[in-house]
Amino acid sequence: MAQPPDTVRPGSHLVPRASIDSATTHAKTEPTPPPPDGGLEDTHSNTENGGQQPTDVEARANAVSKVETQSKPFSIFTHRQKLGIVMASAAAAFFSPLTASVYLPALPAIAKDFGVSYSAINLTVTTYMIFQGITPMFVGAYADSAGRRPAYMFCFIVYMAANIGCALAPNYPALLVLRMLQSAGSSTTVALAQGVVSDIITSAERGRYVSYMSTPVLLGPSLGPVLGGTLAQYLGWRWIFWILTIMCGTLTVVFVTWMPETCRGIVGDGSVRPQHIVHRSLWRVGKDVLATRSSRKQQAQTNRQDEEHSATGPRPSGQQAVTKHKFKALHALMLLLQPNMAFLLLYSSLIFANFYCIMTSIPAQFTSIYHLTDLQTGLIYLPLGLGTIVGSQVAGRSLDWNFRRHCNLLGLPYERKRQQDLSSFPIERARLEVGVPALILATCVVLVWGWVLHARTHLAVPCVMLFLAGLGLTGFSNVVSTLIVDMNPTAASAATASNNFTRCLVGAGASAAIQPMIDGVGTGWAFTILAGITMVASPLTLWTLLKKGMGWRKEREEKRKQRAEALEKTKREETAPESGEKNL
Repeated sequence: MAQPPDTVRPGSHLVPRASIDSATTHAKTEPTPPPPDGGLEDTHSNTENGGQQPTDVEARANAVSKVETQSKPFSIFTHRQKLGIVMASAAAAFFSPLTASVYLPALPAIAKDFGVSYSAINLTVTTYMIFQGITPMFVGAYADSAGRRPAYMFCFIVYMAANIGCALAPNYPALLVLRMLQSAGSSTTVALAQGVVSDIITSAERGRYVSYMSTPVLLGPSLGPVLGGTLAQYLGWRWIFWILTIMCGTLTVVFVTWMPETCRGIVGDGSVRPQHIVHRSLWRVGKDVLATRSSRKQQAQTNRQDEEHSATGPRPSGQQAVTKHKFKALHALMLLLQPNMAFLLLYSSLIFANFYCIMTSIPAQFTSIYHLTDLQTGLIYLPLGLGTIVGSQVAGRSLDWNFRRHCNLLGLPYERKRQQDLSSFPIERARLEVGVPALILATCVVLVWGWVLHARTHLAVPCVMLFLAGLGLTGFSNVVSTLIVDMNPTAASAATASNNFTRCLVGAGASAAIQPMIDGVGTGWAFTILAGITMVASPLTLWTLLKKGMGWRKEREEKRKQRAEALEKTKREETAPESGEKNL
């Protein structure tokens, strides 16, 4: 994982090259037991022995793994705690797709109440998608540097305020503006959830936890129309926004009370006590207050030790050194300039565009072909939701299994609780091998989908196709999401925001183009064209990522190290004259 070269962090398992060489010599005969108090080992001591540089990739990878087995786990959270944190983040991420789709069944009623055309009311959907793509790029980058909890609090406050405004909106212009704010509050939660996963989950078990996180996100487009149609029909469209406010308010209480800060630049592996109260939950604040009252003298002594260690030496046991990351507002955009990210994100957006096209074609096609009501049309999305659940779980477990298989092939130990160095690990191959079967299934479903509707088959046939579409498209989406986090461990939220931006951009264009395509060439040929584009783009994109992905990552890491060394050299040169003046 990419970290500053002079930083020794068991959480990321980056150690000096000399200690790697030393570990290859002594790891088998002199294993270092973990400290009894759970503290940080003095890994700097290994650098004194030095040694020759590794001569090949496998030797270096084996050395890294041996050193890693001696260090503390990647995160101090237990399995149950990690599962609870990820599920809470998934519940927050659920609001982004839910808010986008729950609104759709009420569009005719809203247009009638405000006396505007259907085209005008559709602008509230378009502006929502625009902000859904733009906002996470800035808030996600902020969360990578300032922490997850402040970003979550910002999103929840904006989202609840926008929902209350939408529920009370007196006219169309007010609703249009408030929908933009609503998108700004909800859209970043997906990027934040991916950031949380990268904070506490290693690559070895990341696939399973990404599936836990993404299942509610992928269920949103399926459950939203059902909930929105029911509320609009029985309570009125304004109650959609009141229900969203209540749901978000309940989750906000959970986050404020219990959700810990996970950003590794703030709390490391979770053992570092956050300095600012905004990074601490009420439970943590209460625990700190009780501890302070019970032993003020001991706490003061501990604080003095913290200050001494932070200034002159390693941190006290139980705490891990952390590296703060600067806020880069345009970091998400800059990631698009990296060749491996550009290939992966643009191709992923192309695949996801097929998902958008199927979603947006359902209301018009099923109403005209099968004469369904609005509520019945909303229920048609349920097979798609069931497919997303199955696809997400299958993909998650397959990703972890394939990662373990590649570790065995390379002769590397499989460490679930310790993050392995991926610089010389074929992570692109380990992930994309799982994605290819899902991609083939998804492409075949898109190809057949149009002709199923063209033939006006029994309603059960498109329902089965929707289940398979959810299975394939969700499986590939999970693979891409996991790989993005693997390639950007220190900027997971910004990287996910880049993915969200390209998906929304391409998806908005595809959603706008699919109906004119159907009107022009027919349903069958419209989806055949979409599947054909995917078939043409797949071999080149996948081959490029498999062939050059690792090399691109190494090249980026070398450039990062050179910049860090140059910056460190500049700092030393600036401080040298000041030291000389003081001596004089």
